[in-house]
Amino acid sequence: MIIDLPEGVDPILHVWGEMVPHIGVAASRFSTSVYQHTTLGLREFEAARLRIAQLNGCLFCLDWRTERDGVRVEDTFPQAVEQWRTTRDLDERARLAAEYAERYALDHRGLDDGFWTRMKAQYTDREIVELSMCLGSWLAFGRLNHVLGLDAECVLPTGFAARSSG
Repeated sequence: MIIDLPEGVDPILHVWGEMVPHIGVAASRFSTSVYQHTTLGLREFEAARLRIAQLNGCLFCLDWRTERDGVRVEDTFPQAVEQWRTTRDLDERARLAAEYAERYALDHRGLDDGFWTRMKAQYTDREIVELSMCLGSWLAFGRLNHVLGLDAECVLPTGFAARSSG
């Protein structure tokens, strides 16, 4: 871990809640809102989230699976997301979500008219905005946790459930 923490504290709660309470608590609320208030389907949500996790290298995010009403994506889903260009295991919306996540993270200036034409054929404007905000959250907070070494220490706070509506 890059930063020094007092002995016996939960690293995530301490960094996000104690070290920078005005920023960390707001960031935590935003992160939680992404899961609790999404209208995106589970497969496209997880395709985008997992692709960002793969690119960020966040250990916790790579192991995490979003659950909705007791349903999670299949165990082979992360491999399908990693191979989004060639796999037959993703529908068009999930494939586009993985592609958008990758391009958002690695080449956001290269999002061209052809890409947006394909996106708008599958997603509403509202869904595009929502997915973009989700991507921003995962990219920023996954990288923050990985860079500081918190991803190897992550334990979800008591009472937190990454279940989303939708």
